Amino acid sequence: MMEYLVLTLQQDSKCLNPEARSLNTITLNVGGHLYAALRQTLARHQGSLLEEIANGKKPVQHVDSMGNTFIDRDGLVFRHVLNFLRLGELMLPNDFKEAGLLRREAEFYHLGAMVLAIEDWEQHQSAKQDPAFLEVTDSHERSQGLKVYCSDPGMIDAVKGRLLQVSKSRLDVFPKEFEVSSNIIQFRHFIKSEAGSRLIIMKDSTFVCTAESLKLEIMMLALRGGYRLLTSLDSTHGSAVQCEALHFVK
Repeated sequence: MMEYLVLTLQQDSKCLNPEARSLNTITLNVGGHLYAALRQTLARHQGSLLEEIANGKKPVQHVDSMGNTFIDRDGLVFRHVLNFLRLGELMLPNDFKEAGLLRREAEFYHLGAMVLAIEDWEQHQSAKQDPAFLEVTDSHERSQGLKVYCSDPGMIDAVKGRLLQVSKSRLDVFPKEFEVSSNIIQFRHFIKSEAGSRLIIMKDSTFVCTAESLKLEIMMLALRGGYRLLTSLDSTHGSAVQCEALHFVK
């Protein structure tokens, strides 16, 4: 009975000791905004200002009226700094407009990895804003075939994901023999690149039997993907799929 009482008292003492519970958490006042985080979260990047504060390496210079460590920096964007420490990656909304300010804050906190992540994010956003160009050219020669070029590799991946090659013995993925680079596909002898094989549309297994049918499939894929047709060379032909070149932009 005595052992049970001692155990209960020890458990109660742990529950009633807020000072012990607060040892693992730190509350920061950043520009008037309060943030609470685990000590280990703030100390995640060795040598950063927040790691020095969390581990007591840097003396606290300013506190607020409640005794919380005060940092005279932008309090609103600090949430992104804290999320970077928590998640290990930069997570920003697509319409985020303060990347420059956030980069300055990351530099202040000596978070080099976050600075690099912000620069990568800015480059990615800039690339997304540039127009994407798609060109489909037909030399009308089987040795050259149909060439698809797009400045956005995502469109090339969409074409590759739409088509596959089927042989007598197996079901293959997109034929690697057609891949020139991440931006170019060159369809040569696409009707039968090897004996007994066929190029088909993955969705409904339709056999792509002519250059025109392949060109039409790519054209429809482009239009569904948000591309618009700019020009078509040799437009004296009766339809767009018979033109020697089609140009799209997105």
